[in-house]
Amino acid sequence: MATQRKPSQLSPERLIALTQTLSTGSEALGLTLSEQQKNQLIAYMLILRRWNHVYNLTAIDQPEKMVIYHLLDSLSIVPNLQGERIIDVGTGGGLPGMPLSIMFPEKQFTLLDSVNKKTRFLLVAVAELGLKNVTVVNTRVEKFVDQCFDTVVTRAFSSLELMLKLTGHLTQASGLFIAMKGKPLSDEEYNLPEGFVWLDEQILDVPGLDAERHLYRVVKKEV
Repeated sequence: MATQRKPSQLSPERLIALTQTLSTGSEALGLTLSEQQKNQLIAYMLILRRWNHVYNLTAIDQPEKMVIYHLLDSLSIVPNLQGERIIDVGTGGGLPGMPLSIMFPEKQFTLLDSVNKKTRFLLVAVAELGLKNVTVVNTRVEKFVDQCFDTVVTRAFSSLELMLKLTGHLTQASGLFIAMKGKPLSDEEYNLPEGFVWLDEQILDVPGLDAERHLYRVVKKEV
């Protein structure tokens, strides 16, 4: 009698194909992943998919799309990070923080979200993956007082102005703020709050992703 596979489980052949998509995509991004990193990234995706059935963490639940829209999309910002301590604000299901922490085991990552069920999921994922460089925080960003981060990252976070106002206290002078966006900013959104200056903006080319991706980098002014 054939063994019945649970709906959340994938066949070995499909897992091999997903890993190949990840490998090909990361190479296109100019990244070299070790076998351990590939395995951890795919494992994270599977944990996210499993918990998504209960916690509704992401609208994208199809594994082939998850590799592109979640893993490769997160890894596309790798060259833009700065420093050793990075915080992902409004991380949700851990994007981009979890893939980035796997990519940089030597750096320290804080994943912050105010929704309890999301941080509960992240604690489980961090434990299952054995990640030693990730701290999960369940609070609102304006209540989290810590100025020791080198880079602040957000993905699909409201407006850039609001993002900077809410997260500006997380770094000291020269701290980097990265905003990952789908659509480009409107003209009025280029007006930054006092105390910040533009570094650059980029159009990201995520392999296999048929959608716009823009990245904006802002630096905190020296006092």
